Amino acid sequence: MRKPRASKKRKALAAAAREEEGSSSGGSKSPEELQKESNKGAARGKRVKAAKPKPETEYLPEKRNLDVNNSFCMQEDLWQAAFPVGTEWDNMDKISEINWDFSNLENAFEEGGELYGKTVYMFGSTEAQMLAVNGEEKVVLIPIVVAVVSPIPPSDQIGIKSVQREKEEILPMKTMKMAWIPYIPLEDRQSQVDRLKTQIFTMGCTQRRSALRRLKVERVKQYDYCLPYLQSLKADEDEDDTVVNIMFPLEPPIVCDFDWEMDDLEEFTDNLISEETLPEDKKDEFKEYVKEQVRERRKAQRQAKEARKKAIEDMDPKTRAAFENMKFYKFYPVQTPDTPDISKVKVAYINRYYGKAHFVR
Repeated sequence: MRKPRASKKRKALAAAAREEEGSSSGGSKSPEELQKESNKGAARGKRVKAAKPKPETEYLPEKRNLDVNNSFCMQEDLWQAAFPVGTEWDNMDKISEINWDFSNLENAFEEGGELYGKTVYMFGSTEAQMLAVNGEEKVVLIPIVVAVVSPIPPSDQIGIKSVQREKEEILPMKTMKMAWIPYIPLEDRQSQVDRLKTQIFTMGCTQRRSALRRLKVERVKQYDYCLPYLQSLKADEDEDDTVVNIMFPLEPPIVCDFDWEMDDLEEFTDNLISEETLPEDKKDEFKEYVKEQVRERRKAQRQAKEARKKAIEDMDPKTRAAFENMKFYKFYPVQTPDTPDISKVKVAYINRYYGKAHFVR
């Protein structure tokens, strides 16, 4: 009976020896013990190569393709493809401070939408409004998109005009590095542009923002005052306006409006002097300045009428029909929980050349 007990003891000792031998090779050690062993090896001068962590999979929201017709699709960046004409370069980044939603524009191009199957020319712009953002009143640049339904480009010119500029300029779009560019949908962006039968064109600008510092201030300001131009067949709303914007060069400048039919220049000037806006020794100089502004305004109005008349006479019947039937759609962003309320600031007015939109969305 003693031998079996001795045999069991020897077996137990042999098993313990094998377990100890396996532990010394690291085969059954815990992760914490293995990490300590590795640290000791590094301390002895042995380099331990750490395993590279596997990169986490990055999930990006997939752009939604919109079915416009059997051969044309677009994506959700459509509104951003239209250059915001007339927006100051320093303010461009402010547009993206809010996550604007133009799903109404996208839906307009889908089957059953107002712009489905039509040839459309689009340009962007911005409107500054005081709005409530997260409970705080602040000036917000609201992006807008104007869609012109027309079989031909509305114009290949750009207008440069503002209250700060005395003279209006009408320049070819190419001088401002602008042009009507076919909108290329995401799925076709590797294709050649001339092979795409797109029905959407956006006003694009190739002026690089990084190169602005090398331009003269006056050149940069031209971009700030750009307006998409349209030679309307109808008289401009202010074509017969008798009001001129006055900016008399003083420090600070005198800024006011003068109506040459309603205002008496002598009385108008005396009022500015009595209000201590105009120094009395500048009275005669101011009057001459106003007269010159009136002459320039009348001349510009006369030239505008003549240009419009000539443009109509020179148009072929097909082009004239296109201009007579153009329709303007003005798109504002859709209201979402992440965007400020713009319902009370929507207007049909586009600019001095286009006048008012036929439809506001």
